[in-house]
Amino acid sequence: MAVNDYIREKFFPHIWCAGCGHGIVLNNMLRAVEESELDKNSIVMVSGIGCSSRISGYVDFHTLHTLHGRALAFATGVKMSRPELQVLIPMGDGDSLAIGGNHFLHACRRNMDMTAIVMNNRIYGMTGGQYSPLSGKGVKASSSPQGTIDAPFDPVNLAMTSGASFVARTTTYHVKEITEYLKQAILHQGFSVVEIMSQCPTHFGRKNQWGDAVSMLQAYKENTVHRDKKDRDSDAELIERGIFLQEELPEYCTEYQNQVQGMDKA
Repeated sequence: MAVNDYIREKFFPHIWCAGCGHGIVLNNMLRAVEESELDKNSIVMVSGIGCSSRISGYVDFHTLHTLHGRALAFATGVKMSRPELQVLIPMGDGDSLAIGGNHFLHACRRNMDMTAIVMNNRIYGMTGGQYSPLSGKGVKASSSPQGTIDAPFDPVNLAMTSGASFVARTTTYHVKEITEYLKQAILHQGFSVVEIMSQCPTHFGRKNQWGDAVSMLQAYKENTVHRDKKDRDSDAELIERGIFLQEELPEYCTEYQNQVQGMDKA
């Protein structure tokens, strides 16, 4: 199937702001699905609320557009009832690690075969540009005009310490990495987390003097380094990209099914 076969063309043009990175994520996510040779009828996309969550309206999969922060909870129900389906969960800052933080921790811990895509633009774009748990210290937002004093979560470290079995990070500048990491995440048998740093020129870029979308993409190029290329001489402030964890662990639905079969034999 071609990439266009995976989209609902009648819902275009999309509602994202000019320069938003989420369209780049959509494009390369569909390329990952195409390269994985998945039947679109075997895919369920579950999203919550926010700019990132509108992505579910543009894909021609089975989709659930659910409650703020509850995408992983709904996805868990889908996967438990139909474990043969491929479940994708695109989330923003709030869905993943603010109101949805508790669900994120336990989804990692269970290691259910699903793919969580954290579209990290470091701000709440849809509701007016408030700071988020991923913003970082000193970030200016509508709710922190002098700059936030909150330390940020690191989605990669949090996912690894909570039990996810595949964890990666990249940016919307590094489009080939998006496709490759998402493809590996989808095919991985376990809970996968892929953080994608995505520009928001409308709110984050304007308030923090990061400039337009092109300037923000350039910043992703200059301020990140692939972890395989980082050495002791690298700038300690550079953000690492790459696959941080990939290991085979017992998958939750398989373990549950084995338990049920054992009870039937007893």
